[in-house]
Amino acid sequence: MDTSTTTNVIKRNGEEVHFDLDKIVNAIKAANREVDRLHQLNDFQIMAIADTISQQIHRMTHAVNVEDIQDMVETGIMEMRGYEVAQKYVRYRYKRELSRKSNTTDNGILALIDHMNEEVKQENSNKNPVINSTQRDYMAGEVSKDLTRRVLLPEDVVKAHEEGIIHFHDSDYFAQREHNCDLLNLEDMLQNGTVISETMIEKPHSFFTACNVTTQIVAQVASNQYGGQSFTLSHLAPFVDISRQKLRKAVIAERTECGEPLDEAIIQKVTERRLREEVKSGIQTIQYQLITLMTCNGQAPFVTIFMYLDEVPEGQTRDDLAMIIEEVLIQRMQGVKNEKGVWITPAFPKLIYTLDEDNITEDSKYWYLTELAAKCTAKRMVPDYISAKIMRELKNGNVYTCMGCRSFLTVEDSQRNPDGSHKFYGRFNQGVVTLNLVDVACSSDGDMDRFWKILDERLDLCHRALRCRHERLLGTVSDVAPILWQHGALARLKKGETIDKLLFNGYSTISLGYAGLHEMCVRMTGHSHTAPQGRDFALAVMQKLNDKCKEWKEAEHISYSVYGTPLESTTYKFAKCLQKRFGIIPGVTDKNYITNSYHVHVTEKIDAFSKLKFEADFQKLSPGGAISYVEVPNLQTNIPAVLSVMKFIYENIMYAELNTKSDYCENCGYDGEIKIVTDPSGKLVWECPNCGNRDQTKLFVARRTCGYIGTQFWNQGRTQEIKDRVLHMSCGTCDS
Repeated sequence: MDTSTTTNVIKRNGEEVHFDLDKIVNAIKAANREVDRLHQLNDFQIMAIADTISQQIHRMTHAVNVEDIQDMVETGIMEMRGYEVAQKYVRYRYKRELSRKSNTTDNGILALIDHMNEEVKQENSNKNPVINSTQRDYMAGEVSKDLTRRVLLPEDVVKAHEEGIIHFHDSDYFAQREHNCDLLNLEDMLQNGTVISETMIEKPHSFFTACNVTTQIVAQVASNQYGGQSFTLSHLAPFVDISRQKLRKAVIAERTECGEPLDEAIIQKVTERRLREEVKSGIQTIQYQLITLMTCNGQAPFVTIFMYLDEVPEGQTRDDLAMIIEEVLIQRMQGVKNEKGVWITPAFPKLIYTLDEDNITEDSKYWYLTELAAKCTAKRMVPDYISAKIMRELKNGNVYTCMGCRSFLTVEDSQRNPDGSHKFYGRFNQGVVTLNLVDVACSSDGDMDRFWKILDERLDLCHRALRCRHERLLGTVSDVAPILWQHGALARLKKGETIDKLLFNGYSTISLGYAGLHEMCVRMTGHSHTAPQGRDFALAVMQKLNDKCKEWKEAEHISYSVYGTPLESTTYKFAKCLQKRFGIIPGVTDKNYITNSYHVHVTEKIDAFSKLKFEADFQKLSPGGAISYVEVPNLQTNIPAVLSVMKFIYENIMYAELNTKSDYCENCGYDGEIKIVTDPSGKLVWECPNCGNRDQTKLFVARRTCGYIGTQFWNQGRTQEIKDRVLHMSCGTCDS
């Protein structure tokens, strides 16, 4: 018997260890000793059970949970007709389970402190699990998850979540009545003043001060929610002219004092030069403060900056906004220096650049900004792109940013600004529950009638889970987060007032997420959803999700919306649960991940333009949020190729991004693509192709995780998904 294996096992506390066959042998022998000699198994039978289990585990494509191994042991003993031994083994497991229930949370926290909890360590690709502030957040999260499982959620929701039938997102924050993501009403806070830590902050008197206040607002907001937030540069644009007038007065005063002539051309030239320097300093403040400020959850604020010229009137203010956008792109293209002094790609802030008539053609006024955006994307993976043209078609004439990486507010006629326009800034999302569509397909065993019946049942389950999210927020008083509810970020409520009125009638949204549309189609039709047979079925399912959201919204006056979930660690969890429940089904459950939302499978060969055109139809049916991407090679020397994709986005799809690479090896200075390889234990690891370095602490790897950039590495499922990605644009076809 070979007692060594390269398969890994995930223990109950989340620690990932090498599989040890001796533990199985010892467990069976312990149960064996508890029965009469007449009913005992012999050594050959025990070794046969252990060998069979070892072979099963070897065939698995993912780290196996200890509970799964124990199930195999029970089955193996029964197959050897060791019924009495199996009975003893089951009783032993039951007693151990009872004793563990009292300290599961304790064990998870202790494993986390000792840096052994592999699942938590790789849960979020933008959190460093070693530092104290992150650990403090994770420890609180373990307690919140425990309370959520045992007390706050119904048993059927908890069971479905644990089995990977649905995913109840962010249960580590559920106990605290926190919401998901939002659009900051920065205009209100800057123009009318706000309060931070009980200190009055009045309207800034310069652009630089406005930038400084903005970073403080973002950090405070991030510490009082768990999702992403977005603000627009247009809310900063008016402060450029405030600084201009202030600087102009200073220049005139200086020249008068020195006895110099008050030549208007000179005054204007000096003023504009100083203004440029102030804009540069202000944007530098935003960039560096946002990536160095640490929120209470142990990471830089998950923030998106929106760049849309037409949010301000034509003329000086729009030109000032263009100046701000230009500086943001220049500084982001440069990157930031890491501790070794090397220029690298920061994960945040995420940037979104809006393509519109005044910047999409070579003869348009702001084309120079679009060229700069293309160069920035090629080097630093941002900005992403919103097509104002397509968005107006889908969003009732409106153009606005998402809340974080992809969650979009719905257009609500009940929510208006004083000028009658639709209101978006100051609104938020209550939370997400995601449906595993692959599980629906597998549970129906390919039978269409059963599929639609099970889908209805699962949607009812999601609805109950979403109601739990909504009802958890009901009764929350504004005092719990004054920056959000009292001082303008989301509202101006009174002290002691509840946020209840903001949870109804469209002020906020709540999201029905979905995942695995591709694998669902393969299981039900035998085809990808890129094939005609799969596409029609996939669109019908998407329409069903939208119909349900409409039904719930009309009945309850709560804005339910379909959301293309950005699965990160959950893509691995769903895959493992599917394999456990249904085994390995080729093209369906044979990977360590399932596909995000409606995306074309990462292994499917399709060109960039066909992919974007195809996914546009599905993006329309994800009004609560979705983003498409194309995987491209290094295009820093082929900016026309980037621009060709950007122009195609403008004409065909609302929201999309280009996935480039931005890596660095501290060992040898290599700045090409860091590769994923398999180590002797069968685990996927990152390796420098130049020097062979596999030390993650000395590798900087930036990749799109699922709409945003991750820099803290990923679990095995997401790592395999990244490894499997095919290019949608090759160097030979970059001029398409």
